[in-house]
Amino acid sequence: MGTTVVRALESAATGEKIIKTHGYSRLFIKEGYRFKFIDGLITNFHLPRSSLLMLVAALVGRKNLLKLYQIAIKERFRFFSFGDGMLIF
Repeated sequence: MGTTVVRALESAATGEKIIKTHGYSRLFIKEGYRFKFIDGLITNFHLPRSSLLMLVAALVGRKNLLKLYQIAIKERFRFFSFGDGMLIF
């Protein structure tokens, strides 16, 4: 799943269960967030300073994310919506 699904699941999560819900999510996932339901995601390499990048950093840590991006730049991965993806867990 990607960042949008992660946010939706985490918004509906109560521990290890998902509750039936509807409407908008006000959840903003950033470093320090304790994930309730997910333990990994598939995502693209996101724009700097984006909320999506912050969500990924919340999962793997800022330092680890910076290392991943350094590798991606060195290997000439494609970034943004139609770029290369990564599995993070």
